[in-house]
Amino acid sequence: MSAKNPQGQSRRNFLKTLGLGAAAAAAAPALAMTAATGEALAAPTALGPMPKRMLGKTGVEVPTLALGGMFDTINNQLLLRQALNWGVTYWDTAEYYGRGQSEEGFGRFFAKNPDRRKDVFLVTKLTPREGLDTFPDRFEKSLARLNTNYVDLFFVHGIDSMSPLTPKIRAWAADMKKAGKMRFFGFSTHSNMEDLLMAAAKEGGPAAGLDVIMFTYNIHVMHKPAMQAAVDACVKAGIGLVAMKTQGMGPAISPSEAELKVAEQFLKRGFTEKQAKLKAVWGNPHIASVCSQMPSLNILSANVAAARDKTALSAAETSALHDLACAETGGYCAGCASICQNATSGLPVREVMRGLMYQRGYSEPGLGQNLFAELPADTRQKLATADFSRAEAACPHRLEIAKLMREASETLA
Repeated sequence: MSAKNPQGQSRRNFLKTLGLGAAAAAAAPALAMTAATGEALAAPTALGPMPKRMLGKTGVEVPTLALGGMFDTINNQLLLRQALNWGVTYWDTAEYYGRGQSEEGFGRFFAKNPDRRKDVFLVTKLTPREGLDTFPDRFEKSLARLNTNYVDLFFVHGIDSMSPLTPKIRAWAADMKKAGKMRFFGFSTHSNMEDLLMAAAKEGGPAAGLDVIMFTYNIHVMHKPAMQAAVDACVKAGIGLVAMKTQGMGPAISPSEAELKVAEQFLKRGFTEKQAKLKAVWGNPHIASVCSQMPSLNILSANVAAARDKTALSAAETSALHDLACAETGGYCAGCASICQNATSGLPVREVMRGLMYQRGYSEPGLGQNLFAELPADTRQKLATADFSRAEAACPHRLEIAKLMREASETLA
C-alpha cells in the first residue's frame, strides 16, 4: 500500500489525527475474548473508571462512550441499568427511533428508577422532515415519552445543510433553554459534515446558540484535510463534538482479506478490530464522546472495556487501520451528499446509501427499509432507472452508484 491513496489519505495525516507519534505504545492488557465469537467479554470494572471529557464550552463532562438508543429499549431495561452501572451515563435517542418507542423505553426506565434521571445526560432529536412548525408539539410529546421535564441536549436531526436552523427554530430553542426544558442545543449530520461543521464554527458556535454537533467520524473520514480543518474550527469556537458511525460501515463493504488481516493483528494485542476503531476515534482528544448503538450486553461490555482500557494504539496498529481504510475506499460512502445531489437533480443518493449501510454493515434491514420507505414513491421509482453516470464520475470514492441504487430498489422496497 502506498503512503498516500488517490483521495489524499496519507499516513502522516492519519497519525496526526490520532495524536500518535512514531513511538509504539506499551502492550495492552488483554480484554478477555470468547473462543466462539471473538467478542470482548472482560469485566469492564477491572480496567478502571469510565473516562470523561469536557463537551465544548457547555461546562459539562460526559463519558467518552455514549449509548445510542436505536434499538428495542423497551425490552432491554436490564441493559440500560448495566450501562449506568458501568459508567455509560450519556444516553442518546430520537423521536424517529422506533417511531418513539426508543424514547418510551428510556421513559419506562426513569419511571421505575426516578432517582437515576439525574445521573443521565439525556439527548433526543427531531428531524425537520415533518416541518419545523411541528417542533414545539413534537418536543413536548418526546418529553412525555421520556418521562422527564427536560433533556440535557437537543439536536435537529440528520441535516445536510444549515437551512433547517432557521432564526425561528433557534429562538424556540432559546425559549426552551430559558424554560428549563433543554440545556443545550445543536444538530446531528451524516452528510456534508465538513461543510456544516465549518459553517457552525464560522457562526460562532455557542455564541450563535449552537452548543454541540454529532457527526459521522471514523477511519475513512478523519484523515481528510477538510475534516481536520472543520474539527479544529469547531474546537476554537467552543462547540462540543460527538462522533457517530465510528465503525465506518459502508453500503458496499464486505469482509475482505485486509479486514481479516487487521482483525488478527489486533486480537494478538487483546482487543478486536471494532474496539481498535473506537480507540482510533478516541485518539482525537477533541472528540468528547462516541455514540454507539449497543443493543446487547455483549457489545456493551466490549465497548466499555475498550473505553476503560487506557492503552493507545501503536504506530503500527494505526498504520494497519490506515491500510484498511484505503482498501475499503471503494465501498464506503463518505457522506458528501451535495456532490450526488448536484449530479442527479437532487435524488437522495446519500439517504439510500445509509439504508444499505444499515442493511449490510449493521445487519439491520428494518432500519434500511424504514429509511427507504420514507422517500416519496416517485423518487423510489426514479432511483431504479435514473442515469447516475455523472454522479459516479464525481464520486471521490468511485462508488458504483447506479448498481447500488438498483440493489436498494430491490432489497429495501
